[in-house]
Amino acid sequence: MDPLNLNQLPSLDALTQGQKPSATGQDTTGAPHFADVLKQALQEVTDANTTSEQEARNLISGNSTDMHTAILAVQKADVSFQMMMAVRSKLVSAYQEVMRMQM
Repeated sequence: MDPLNLNQLPSLDALTQGQKPSATGQDTTGAPHFADVLKQALQEVTDANTTSEQEARNLISGNSTDMHTAILAVQKADVSFQMMMAVRSKLVSAYQEVMRMQM
């Protein structure tokens, strides 16, 4: 899943129709759970970071002379991390807003 492609996120149709999620990690419409989407996104950020570290090591050690690939990998990891932090901030903000609601 591309961290910047919001079209891959599951729809909210199951919530509006009152359907309950199943125990298989997907709701009754076949869309993955929110937690699974977050886990996958975090794994992709981790993979981008690992790739950038490996490319940087290869460049520094002399195993690779392709600086362009190393710089692209580092920039991709940076953008992925910034996106993850923005999503985290929005989730924390939404949680705090829900906690401020009066019952």
